[in-house]
Amino acid sequence: MRKWGPLFAVSLAAFMLLIDITIVIVALPDMASDLGSSYTDLQWVMDAYALALAAVLLGAGALADRVGRKRVFIQGTVLFTAASALCAFAPNTATLVAARALQGLGGAAMFATTLALLGLAYEGRDRGIAFGVWGAVSGAAAAVGPVLGGVLTEHIGWEAIFFINLPIGLLAIAMAARLISESYGDREARIDVPGMVAFTAGAGLLTYGLIRAGGHGWGDGLAVGVLVGAAVALAAFVVVERRTAKPMLDLGLFRRASFVGIMAGGLFTQFAAFSGFPQVSVWLQSVLGYGPVKSGLVLLPMAATAFVVAGAGGPVMARIPPRYPIGGGIVCVGVGALLLTMVDAGSDWPVLVPGLVVIGVGIGLSMPPMSAAAYASVPPEKSGVAGGALNTFRQLGFALGIAVVGVVFRAAVENSIDGTPAAGRDAH
Repeated sequence: MRKWGPLFAVSLAAFMLLIDITIVIVALPDMASDLGSSYTDLQWVMDAYALALAAVLLGAGALADRVGRKRVFIQGTVLFTAASALCAFAPNTATLVAARALQGLGGAAMFATTLALLGLAYEGRDRGIAFGVWGAVSGAAAAVGPVLGGVLTEHIGWEAIFFINLPIGLLAIAMAARLISESYGDREARIDVPGMVAFTAGAGLLTYGLIRAGGHGWGDGLAVGVLVGAAVALAAFVVVERRTAKPMLDLGLFRRASFVGIMAGGLFTQFAAFSGFPQVSVWLQSVLGYGPVKSGLVLLPMAATAFVVAGAGGPVMARIPPRYPIGGGIVCVGVGALLLTMVDAGSDWPVLVPGLVVIGVGIGLSMPPMSAAAYASVPPEKSGVAGGALNTFRQLGFALGIAVVGVVFRAAVENSIDGTPAAGRDAH
């Protein structure tokens, strides 16, 4: 147990934070009914989490390298678990959105440190196994979320999707405290506060701008203004990092084609794989008349495929150049996303299965080697930054996907929610 204990603790926490990206999807109609939420409110229940997560990931990784990765991981898990309780007890939409943002902050501290903790805990073949298991759990978590969320919402209530985090979080905290060794980067280096502030502002504004554009269109004045502000903040970040002796992020990494490819791959896979999930869930429930559990089960093929491919292929992929499984995985995710566009007015749930399976293969192929390659791309003392950078690009991909898909489907989704209810098709 001691050998694989760090992997279990990290994977447990990763499962909890990643499942919360999608577990709320099938609960959105029940939340709207209980809290009197509008469609925009429902979007923010999801988007507040993604916004906070993307904004502070890189900074959390840099801070972890300085003050201790185990420390930041545990503190993030504590915050995430406490925020989950706040979500469950939220009396109104505003409180729920604020608590979801706190979840995102805690999740960023957890997510930014996972790759570093695993990379330092294991070597050689064991590291390949660890990244494979972590990739399997991570890939499956986002797709399992709708299933678990459906079961809990239908049989207990939407509050249960947050209560379930309490025992998981407490177990992860206890295991991490006992089984994970503390590690540091350069403890003497000063924390790059100007760079951290500039990037947090830039990433936060960029994520919010994309979300705003998804809900109101690319011509919306506020969306344009926020995106301009994001560009200014990120430009300031580049200037600060170039003038700092020990920057938070070595911009020279972006002159390496391999590093740029890893970041771009993380962004694209998240964009293509998960951005349409909210619309698919609303289609299943509002148009086909399915309940939360059945809607979640329809999405299960993606989770099962990702888990099997990543878990079985981790040790094998560790022995071949990462560009092959990463490239193949990205192609699969893109093809799967195209297959999901085959839905039309007369479609039923089986039309989703081919696309979901192919996306699952792509996630399973790409996530473990992508994570391992990101870890290997920087010196060990900067491993927290590597994890933060990759996961920042992943979350920005998710936000960009929300924006693009939201612009395309916003009117149709609002009509299906506000219009005449579907005449349920539960016979399917």
